[in-house]
Amino acid sequence: MPPLVRLALAQVKPRKAEYRANLERIGALFGQLDALEERPQLLHLPETALTGYFLEGGVRESAVSAATLAHDLAEMYERAVRAPRTLDVVVGFYEVWRDTLHNAAMYVTLGAGDPIVRHVHRKTFLPTYGLFDEERFVERGHDIRAFDTEWGRAALLVCEDAWHSLTGTIAALDGAQIVFVSSAAPARGISARNEVPRLPGSVGRWERLIRDMAEEHGVFVALANLAGSEGGKVFPGASIVAGPWGELRARAPLWDESVLTATIDLADITRARADTPLLSDLSVELPHLLQSLERVSSGHHAPDHRLRGAGTATESGTRAPQRPESDTHADVGARRVSGAPRNGSEKATGAIAARDGAPHEQTIPIVRADGSRADGTDPLEIDPALVERWLTSFLRDEVGRRGFERVIVAISGGVDSAVAAFLCARALGAERVVGVRLPYRTSSAESLDHAQLVIDALGIQGETIDISPAVDAYLATQPDASPGRRGNVMARMRMIALFDLSARFQAIPIGTGNKTERLFGYFTWHADDSPPINPLGDLYKTQVWALARHLGVPEVIVGKPASADLIVGQTDEEDLGISYPRADHILHGILSGYSAATLEAQGFSADDIALVRSRLEGTHWKRRLPTVAMLSGTAIGESYLRPVDY
Repeated sequence: MPPLVRLALAQVKPRKAEYRANLERIGALFGQLDALEERPQLLHLPETALTGYFLEGGVRESAVSAATLAHDLAEMYERAVRAPRTLDVVVGFYEVWRDTLHNAAMYVTLGAGDPIVRHVHRKTFLPTYGLFDEERFVERGHDIRAFDTEWGRAALLVCEDAWHSLTGTIAALDGAQIVFVSSAAPARGISARNEVPRLPGSVGRWERLIRDMAEEHGVFVALANLAGSEGGKVFPGASIVAGPWGELRARAPLWDESVLTATIDLADITRARADTPLLSDLSVELPHLLQSLERVSSGHHAPDHRLRGAGTATESGTRAPQRPESDTHADVGARRVSGAPRNGSEKATGAIAARDGAPHEQTIPIVRADGSRADGTDPLEIDPALVERWLTSFLRDEVGRRGFERVIVAISGGVDSAVAAFLCARALGAERVVGVRLPYRTSSAESLDHAQLVIDALGIQGETIDISPAVDAYLATQPDASPGRRGNVMARMRMIALFDLSARFQAIPIGTGNKTERLFGYFTWHADDSPPINPLGDLYKTQVWALARHLGVPEVIVGKPASADLIVGQTDEEDLGISYPRADHILHGILSGYSAATLEAQGFSADDIALVRSRLEGTHWKRRLPTVAMLSGTAIGESYLRPVDY
């Protein structure tokens, strides 16, 4: 009888590029599992669990051989357990193999003397799109196979491998009963949806993918995903186990480190395959499908079987007979197909009498889709509760990773800085947040009052620094400075004050710029964009408003016209020449690859589209670091690449 298998899936937050520290944490986890009453037989860890994922050029400094990792894990295991019992471990790591670097996963048995490495899978599909550039730093693997364990047969996949359905098919055909997918997949997608629980879009897609793989092949599939944050990319955890009917057996929490335990009965595989023998059908048809694959991969195509009108030659060399002209008017049985009256007693209603006497409409309704979202939702509508949890998790991880316990926020009285302060207070506690008001003598009194309203509402420490003397001292040397130049001086002086106060309070500065401002270049370079952590930079202005209302930011702040308050009476929308809602939808369309013609068809004017595109394309330089002349093969940021949080 197939055995029960007790699994533990650990979604961890590895310390970046600290192999030894992460190894020690796994050793502590061994001890935790050993103390459980129902001790797991197998521990499944995520992709790159020993180092973190986004290492870029640091991969070669952190990669180890499978043998080294196996012996290091065995040492940690021997220290942690009370009695010599075995534990199988699936773990993702950066590997050195035959003088090349790989993103790999290993299945190793510990506690049976020397560690037994049963299999190493080297990631086959390396993503090089969006935020990924993996193939620049590691080599591809080229093999997918199942292998034997003490409890049965298993197969390993690493993250992107699982997005290609053929990999699961190969593993199942090779006899895998459990497919272990180790992943480091950052969360993406904040659209409002009706699903419960509320999940980021990418997490929902991963769940469907894993469940589909399990159902199609009648296997168990376990997904272990990283948690934590790396350089703004937040790993959601949400590890799962799917059963052979495609059902969800277990799900770990969103965002947080945790260990998910589940006991599975391998006999369910037999039961599921008896219900739906898809894998059996595939095995029978496989020789023919392999011929088709060989033909497709060789570039040869099948003959064209289409009939190009009457008399066209068919594959066998004969000609298709031409349909008799009379066929177009032939009766079917005893029923009429025209709308003419029958026996003079029936009106021409356009209906056909069916066998049961009920009329059938002759015409079939045509349904035209306008190409909009099927659920009718706004593509910029967010799930604010999900976003709140996502961003508070991000803030806790990023602040802690950089060695800080406190944060400091410049609170202007506007909605962006208010939302940033609310998020910081919820993430870290009000006692760890400093809110600073930095008025100039021409600043709006209302802005100063609204900034204090935020400080009081949250109960955070407040500071007020008047920047007027410092700004005026410089501008006295520039009496002809334009209003724009004067505003830039104010913005940069505020950052001087913020970073100096950061040193005083030992608190890291938090940015407050939103995505619309960043894309429009509507900020002062090396001022508003300077703080090293920004929770709002990927939220359009309209999304910030939605989040603000969810967080309980006072309506007097949310509802007032947005203003940088650098020039008396100025508002953002007057400066930009377009409202934020229209700008956000056009920006979203452009970034999503829609042409101007498509956007016009959606109701946006050509002038508005041109205005938005002009501002977007004219400010790329403001979103980049300074351009440095590249003279060597080790230029910083080009060849010498390390993530910001390395």
